[in-house]
Amino acid sequence: MEAARLSSLERLVDGLGPAELYWIAAWSAARAERLQRGDAAPASAAKAPAERLTILYGSQTGQAKRVASLLQARAEAAGLAVRLVRADAYPQRDLARETHLVVVISTQGDAEPPDDARGLVEFVLGKRAPKLPGVRYAVLGLGDSSYPQFCAIGRQLDERLAELGATRFAPLGEADVDVDAVAAPWLDDTLEQARQVLGASQPARIATLQPVPQRAAHSRERPFHAPLLDNQAIVARDAGRDVRHVELSLEGSGLSYEPGDSLGVWPRNPPALVQQWLDAAKLDGEHAVTHDGRSLSLRQWLTDERELTRLSRPLVAVLADASGDDELARLLRPDQSAALAALMAEYQPIDLWRRHPCAWSAEELVAALRPLTPRLYSIASSQKAVGDEVHLTVGVVDYLAHGERHWGAASSFLAQADDEQRLPVYIEANERFRLPQDDARDIIMIGPGTGVAPFRAFVQERRETGARGRNWLFFGNRHFGSEFLYQVEWQAALRDGSLHRLDLAFSRDDAAKVYVQQRLREQGRALYAWLQEGAHLYVCGDASRMAKDVNAALIDIAAAHGGHTHEQAREWLSDLLQQGRYARDVY
Repeated sequence: MEAARLSSLERLVDGLGPAELYWIAAWSAARAERLQRGDAAPASAAKAPAERLTILYGSQTGQAKRVASLLQARAEAAGLAVRLVRADAYPQRDLARETHLVVVISTQGDAEPPDDARGLVEFVLGKRAPKLPGVRYAVLGLGDSSYPQFCAIGRQLDERLAELGATRFAPLGEADVDVDAVAAPWLDDTLEQARQVLGASQPARIATLQPVPQRAAHSRERPFHAPLLDNQAIVARDAGRDVRHVELSLEGSGLSYEPGDSLGVWPRNPPALVQQWLDAAKLDGEHAVTHDGRSLSLRQWLTDERELTRLSRPLVAVLADASGDDELARLLRPDQSAALAALMAEYQPIDLWRRHPCAWSAEELVAALRPLTPRLYSIASSQKAVGDEVHLTVGVVDYLAHGERHWGAASSFLAQADDEQRLPVYIEANERFRLPQDDARDIIMIGPGTGVAPFRAFVQERRETGARGRNWLFFGNRHFGSEFLYQVEWQAALRDGSLHRLDLAFSRDDAAKVYVQQRLREQGRALYAWLQEGAHLYVCGDASRMAKDVNAALIDIAAAHGGHTHEQAREWLSDLLQQGRYARDVY
């Protein structure tokens, strides 16, 4: 009987991550205590709704959701009644009724909220927001300090909630791309404050469970080391850039994914780039460096543990201070945000190091550079079509600038991978970039360049499931002859009926440059008609220009063919976003 129970338990928890397992352990411990007391009521049943902690999250890549879910698990283990809600599923009328609120929210690009939180952010910052004198709150902002307006949305919400009369019970947290460095201690402090303000009892004792043999659950913290199956260029040799189709095996991992999800890849920095750093700093790569309780060679720190390709505001500040360069320090002033943004877009860290050299030791160099973080790639396959495989479309970053060769960390790592390697990966779910549940709905896909990756997965999935809706793809790149990604597959899809329309824009084949947003305008009447009939619209690719240009084109189309003013057209498009019928996977 005991073996049968253990077997059943193993099946139930198979594939769960650390947060879910921690929650189950806490729930089990609380249930055991109630049974010992002879109390059949749940521990949280005696709590009035006013004592509940509401955790709202807005997440573009899944990081805010991960942190919010961890806070939920730990709060429930501490005996708190908790509600976890994605921002776009949160009834805005509930805001005035809250008593204890935590917001975990990311900032995208140049001070943009994540798509799933746009409606909530607009509401809180707008004129219709209610007064909140009875609300106690805490905000954790997530961002990327390579952008000048780091964690801007978190700051705006923190300040606005205070303006509306709410009271902070924990200070604003601001986490960089190495999220856990800030999030972990912030969660500790915030949870303790929440327990005090909610009057929670001592945390539930966690029962010591006997280990149950089970397949390991792979996650960001525990990636699966996937064998490489295929790695081939999908552009011509004279294309001037390298784009790769990469196939990895997930056999034995227990990992599964849906079209629209991303694959997280833990990269290694290119050996040539590591050597550039060692040469520039005149340091010995074999020198042992102890940092944060770990001792590795400097070469290993730079290869596996430190960010070498993305410049960040803290690194600019450290270099300005160490070099004593007033010009560099001036860029950190609030009125110089545009100049700082231009610097970060043009330079990698080593470029700035060469311009503003510092006599750092190996220990100082490791401390100055921020931790290496995983990169997310839109998955370019349907698991129903490829089984225990996952496919990626990778644009390789490899260029000359400032007299030196530059690389991207993850793209070079993937491009140079061979059959002998196993690549550390995990699945990052993207709940807002999903095919419609009703397979009779039409879909419109806009994916120039490598942004076409998830739409390869969409078309494969719709073919495998026999979806009844029509599929329309807009694709663009520089040259038809050398950079028409997956050309043979799209042509085959048109023939077999799994792709119904294909509009192309190649910007360098003629004197007049043509981009996808122009093709959208040309097909505006038909596109608007599809949307009015219930179609779902998807955009994937560059956030800085393409996504903004496409958004502007869609507003123009609604105004031209829907009889809207431009303000009404913006509201119409915002409504599509709130409905989940306009989804973006932009980076």
